[in-house]
Amino acid sequence: MATHTDDRYYVPHGSYWPIVGSVGLLFLMVGVSSWLNGADAGFYIMMLGVAVLIFMITGWFATVIGENQRGLYNDQVDRSFRQGMFWFIFSEVMFFAAFFGALFYARNMAIPWLGGSSNNFFTNLLLWEGYESTWPTDGPGGIGGEYQAMPPFGLPLINTVLLLSSSITVTIAHHALLARKRAQLAIFLGATFVLGFIFVYLQGVEYVHAYQDMNLKLTTGIYGSTFFMLTGFHGMHVTIGAIMLTIIFFRVLKGHFSPEHHFAFEAVAWYWHFVDVVWVGLYVFVYWM
Repeated sequence: MATHTDDRYYVPHGSYWPIVGSVGLLFLMVGVSSWLNGADAGFYIMMLGVAVLIFMITGWFATVIGENQRGLYNDQVDRSFRQGMFWFIFSEVMFFAAFFGALFYARNMAIPWLGGSSNNFFTNLLLWEGYESTWPTDGPGGIGGEYQAMPPFGLPLINTVLLLSSSITVTIAHHALLARKRAQLAIFLGATFVLGFIFVYLQGVEYVHAYQDMNLKLTTGIYGSTFFMLTGFHGMHVTIGAIMLTIIFFRVLKGHFSPEHHFAFEAVAWYWHFVDVVWVGLYVFVYWM
């Protein structure tokens, strides 16, 4: 099939994948809502929705990869992909900004107010007498009982080193791709997703330790909820990024990508650098401050 030229706008063919994805999201929504409301069947409906979504993502990406390998995309399509990835990462920035904003509001506004700051003396006296506005805190009334705050050393520090190292390895892999060094590309790209999965594993170990030994849980007041929301969603993004890197790795082994055409690699690298930057901010504001 002839390739598309730059002076013609690419019009994609009809696809049933959006419909499949909509069905999967419907099952997922109904399953989760039913499960949370006590229906035993809700869990199985939710897992069916997850399975349909995985099937949709796998099939849709395979279709796009096949079209790209057949030369159906031109520079205009490449620019569209880049703009789409830019706005996707921007939306992720806003996503995490909301959680960092919640952490800032709780620590710098709500807690001082409940503790009776200089201009709100009667708040402490009338609502929560004796409450000290210090951080970390599980809130007035000691919600969740006694707990220990997660220290910045140990597993969190190891995970920081792992993620920063993975940012270096993916950059080296990118330069190897540009230099047509395929063996170096595969080695450093493989090292990147391995470091990502090790990060996720160690975060799971950290969570088990927090629940079993520190009594630090999602229900441990404002500190527990913000800690697990920020680190948990970040861990989910690391998992997604590591899966994408794994797919790119197998594509590299199949001979895909060239110095001139490798946007899929670049998109995943952008995403991975974003994940790394978020973790640096998270490590400073959640673990250290």
